[in-house]
Amino acid sequence: MSKPGIAAVLSFLIPGVGQIYNGAFLRGIFWLIITPGLWIGTGGWLGWLCHLVSAYTAYQYAKRSET
Repeated sequence: MSKPGIAAVLSFLIPGVGQIYNGAFLRGIFWLIITPGLWIGTGGWLGWLCHLVSAYTAYQYAKRSET
């Protein structure tokens, strides 16, 4: 059973790791590929947004699997 807080922090530090921690491997690979592309492609502007969305989705996924 994964903990939502740990999943969110892991995914905020390295987008995709929180999803992998939750067991959602394809989602994790998606975030691991998309985030660096957005960092490089937009000069960092969308990179921060991607980090936040990744952490939020990892948190929500872990919270749903708790119940």
